[in-house]
Amino acid sequence: MEKKNLTGPHQFDMPAWISCAPFEELLSMEITRAEGGEAVLKMPFLKQFAQGAGLMHGGALVSLADTAVVMAIKSIVAPGTHFATISMESRYHHPVKKGILVARAKVAERQGRILKGTCDVIDETDRTVMTFTSVFKMAKDAAIRGITFAKESSKGDDR
Repeated sequence: MEKKNLTGPHQFDMPAWISCAPFEELLSMEITRAEGGEAVLKMPFLKQFAQGAGLMHGGALVSLADTAVVMAIKSIVAPGTHFATISMESRYHHPVKKGILVARAKVAERQGRILKGTCDVIDETDRTVMTFTSVFKMAKDAAIRGITFAKESSKGDDR
């Protein structure tokens, strides 16, 4: 009997360069827009994202913001470029009790292989519930291995 590898490394297909990976799908994230170094994502507050007091878990908010910055970066780098978060800071302003959150991210600075991003997470009443900043670094050998992306048009119109 063949033993199934549950703990990685994993190989899988992505529908496009700018698309949700398995983790983002798990959190029900939706990419609304990603172009020109900016991105907008949405995520609902599902019961599974609640912490013990019934509020949205801070880690879920950070995941949304981090992913939004990733999509903003993906909109300006070559498809297949490998990069990763090397630092992040989040500031919480209001608790989240319900609704669909919107993350508005942008690439704020790019110097060589370093990219800096910012993101505001906004609730349904248009309040900024969290502000987020992060730093990413592109790998020297920037090719992603083990993950395949569906072919996209040269202009990226199918994002």
